[in-house]
Amino acid sequence: MPNIRHTPAAPAHILALAAGERVDAHRHDNHQIVYAGSGVLAVTTDAGTWFAPGNRAIWVPAGTVHAHRAHGHLELHTLGLPVGDNPLRLDAPTVLAVSPLLRELILAYTRDPTGTGPARRRLRAVLMDQLRASPHEPVQLPTATDPRLAAVCALLHTDPADPGTLAEFGARTHTGERTLSRLFRSEFGMTFPQWRTQLRLYHALKMLADDLPVTVVAHRCGWSSTSAFIDVFRRAYGYTPGTHNRRA
Repeated sequence: MPNIRHTPAAPAHILALAAGERVDAHRHDNHQIVYAGSGVLAVTTDAGTWFAPGNRAIWVPAGTVHAHRAHGHLELHTLGLPVGDNPLRLDAPTVLAVSPLLRELILAYTRDPTGTGPARRRLRAVLMDQLRASPHEPVQLPTATDPRLAAVCALLHTDPADPGTLAEFGARTHTGERTLSRLFRSEFGMTFPQWRTQLRLYHALKMLADDLPVTVVAHRCGWSSTSAFIDVFRRAYGYTPGTHNRRA
């Protein structure tokens, strides 16, 4: 990532970003929890993209070079933690489940970033307890390093509804099906269908944040029917796509 800058991490902060707005590549000395109070947040590093709707947050370890991208109107809440304070024991970006209680704790803590005193310390203690209990979620689109795999990924990023089989994509990129299957497993740790589902869910979140109708999103992202899309989305995120923009 070019133009990397160092940005001191505030203990707590709220930043409003318009749809499509970016925060360019930067790094912090401290760990960060980043949470989308509204909209959808995408955090990108050289290793891939992590994305989170309103019931997910993203852990960004200290020193990680990353960029933010807003989908929909993004209310970005950030919580900085000293480098020696790693309640999650994580050394790579990770998506975390956010319970209703944890959401309210993050909102309360970041809305009063200069607060001090015993009440503030108690709020932080409960917030840390909830973070430690947050399940990790496999919501990431890794970046391909092998050019053959990258070529297939680029085709589907351009058109996530493309119904092609792995053999068909192999023919279009002059790579054998077995080679591509091996690359998906070795580089991404998932099968081609698993990766394509993650890709489609990512594009679906972006489209929903832009207020596209659920039926349109289902079609543009390649699901055979709206009901099939709703079922996959609900299993992935715990709510239906029709309620996505009403969760802020």
